[in-house]
Amino acid sequence: MPLNDVLWTRPVTVRLQCGLERTFTSVYHALDFLENEWPLGHGELHQRAVKTCRGALNRVIAPLIAREAFMAACVEAGLPAVVAPWQVQATRRPARPTRVVALR
Repeated sequence: MPLNDVLWTRPVTVRLQCGLERTFTSVYHALDFLENEWPLGHGELHQRAVKTCRGALNRVIAPLIAREAFMAACVEAGLPAVVAPWQVQATRRPARPTRVVALR
C-alpha cells in the first residue's frame, strides 16, 4: 500500500465480468483498477471516478465521494457492486451499580 493511500471506512466489493468478486478497500486500489484493469468502454462516470480518486489521494476530495464515484463507474460498466449488510456487533452494557441506601 502506498504511503499516500486513503482507506475507505467500508470496502466496495464488485462482481467482475468473469463472475469473480473483488474487494477494494482503498482509493489507490480503486484508481489502479480504473486505470489498468478496467473493462472495455470508458464512459463519463469512469472519467469522473478517475478524477475523484486522484483528488482523494491528493487530499482535495473526500474519500467517500471517490468511493461513490467508483461505485457509479462500476455500475455504468456492468460490474455490479455486491452489497454486504452491516455487521452489527452485540455490545454488552455494564451492569448498573446497585444503589446503597443508608438506613436511619
